[in-house]
Amino acid sequence: MRVVIQRVIEASVKIDGQIKGKISNGLLLFLGIENSDNHEDIQWLVNKIINLRIFNDANEVMNKSVLDIDGNILVISQFTLYASTKKGHRPSYIKASKPDFAFPLYEKFKEELTFSLGKPIQSGIFGADMKIYSINDGPVTIIIDSKNKE
Repeated sequence: MRVVIQRVIEASVKIDGQIKGKISNGLLLFLGIENSDNHEDIQWLVNKIINLRIFNDANEVMNKSVLDIDGNILVISQFTLYASTKKGHRPSYIKASKPDFAFPLYEKFKEELTFSLGKPIQSGIFGADMKIYSINDGPVTIIIDSKNKE
């Protein structure tokens, strides 16, 4: 699994002109899934995300996690995180999982994230054409890959 994490002041997702999910003060996550991903990837990634200390403390040092600040999370599925641009000018998405494999893992990821955060998260709709709006804070943007463990 590959995730792009953005620290945000606010973020929302619209589908067909309607707001599907909206958060303030927290994390906007773009999640990509590949065929070798499994439950261990979900557990490792969820633990890493909710404990990642990227929010400022009273001294303006990034010492707090989304849990520490009682922050919110918006998750967006994004197969393009597995784009390969090695050959030519049209990206290849061959490494990205097909929906029949990726959708159940995406749902399990959201379930585990909700449980670990201790409150509901917001999300888009898997496979939908989504419009994402965000106000990045910092900006702070981090990419994590569960296979590289970094």
